[in-house]
Amino acid sequence: MDFGLDIQKKFRQYWLILISCFIVVYFGFHSFCGERNIYRYFALKEEIAQAQKTAKQYSEQLQRLQRKVQHLSDNSLDIDLLDERARVVLNMAADDEFIILDSDID
Repeated sequence: MDFGLDIQKKFRQYWLILISCFIVVYFGFHSFCGERNIYRYFALKEEIAQAQKTAKQYSEQLQRLQRKVQHLSDNSLDIDLLDERARVVLNMAADDEFIILDSDID
């Protein structure tokens, strides 16, 4: 019987320490093995960096296309560019012209 009373006295003295240890173990376990663990955090960070890189590439492509469209606007119509684009899109040329194919044409 004294053994049971001894355990109760020890528990009353150290209950805060025991609960604190259980909380630390719980959060420690879930920080490495849970659904939102540390490894997933770094994987998501890498995905975000990749997505930002892709967004930057699309932004640069958009700016290039906007510059091309700006040349075709009413305010600054570039006749040579318009003629070149019409020939490329329509795949046409005059009878007295030579055609040199370039793979870099958009």
